[in-house]
Amino acid sequence: MTEVSPLLLGRLLELACRAPSVQNTQPWRWRATEDDVLELHPDPSRQLLVSDPEGRNLAISCGAVLHHALTAAGALGLRAWVDPLSPTSGWIARVRFAAGHVPPDARATLDGLAQRCTDRRRFTAWPVPDGRLLELAATASGWGAYAVPLTGRTDRSRLEVLMGRARSVQAADPRFLAEQQAWVDRGADDGVPTADASPPVTGRPVQHPTRYQPDLVDTAELVRSTEGLVLLGTTVDDRTAWVGAGQALGALWLAAHRAGLSVVPLSQVVEVPATRRVLQDEVLHGGLCPQLLVRVGWQQIGRGTLPRTPRRPLTDVLTHAVPGP
Repeated sequence: MTEVSPLLLGRLLELACRAPSVQNTQPWRWRATEDDVLELHPDPSRQLLVSDPEGRNLAISCGAVLHHALTAAGALGLRAWVDPLSPTSGWIARVRFAAGHVPPDARATLDGLAQRCTDRRRFTAWPVPDGRLLELAATASGWGAYAVPLTGRTDRSRLEVLMGRARSVQAADPRFLAEQQAWVDRGADDGVPTADASPPVTGRPVQHPTRYQPDLVDTAELVRSTEGLVLLGTTVDDRTAWVGAGQALGALWLAAHRAGLSVVPLSQVVEVPATRRVLQDEVLHGGLCPQLLVRVGWQQIGRGTLPRTPRRPLTDVLTHAVPGP
């Protein structure tokens, strides 16, 4: 039986905070209110106000870190319960932990949490089977959102047009370009290193190339025909739904990692209101609210691993409640 302890919860949060976040902003804060309770709060100071004025991507990022926290808890031998999100609460989730048992697959799960990363280098030409996409979608759809594989040629063609339109809108906005650039090579604890950054939305060459950039996906070819595409959607469009989409993203990403696949989020088509509306009407046929699009593909065998993106130290993201009198 594994007992709850501050040391174990610290290890849990270190793994949880390896979760993906928009531009590696890591827009979350954790607060220990009791020995066995952690609250997850958004960090508005890290919100991208130009590209994410509503806080959609911020909430999705918080959902991903919540998923990783719950997954890490199970692998470390803890049971966890999540209080339902209140629309008026200042926190995203309140999680209570209790003693449990370490499962047989704990090592594989912990390794996946530690090793998962965003690898934006060009995928190989090996196709991702539709059956594999359906498996990933089924895994993701149990976490508060629906994952829809886009395998039809018509939907992919519509999506290609919408993605290009969204990128053009953002490329014409100097505020967006400045915001995006501000998080590239930002510092030692957050932001995106040049080696891992997306190609600029303008399509112009990056000013400071690295040894990885020749393999980055060509900005003129947004989606190759052999890549898998999965759209995360929800039945409503509010903060609770966004958090659910983030949990679904975390589940899909870990499942893809275990299968040897790489995942790259494509948020632009959802960030631009006009393309998001068309995406909902023409691709999802009004049935779901689109939250995030992801590319799924294979990396070349033998290709070196990218350096891990930086993470904020635990002392920056975890606070403790002040005991009462």
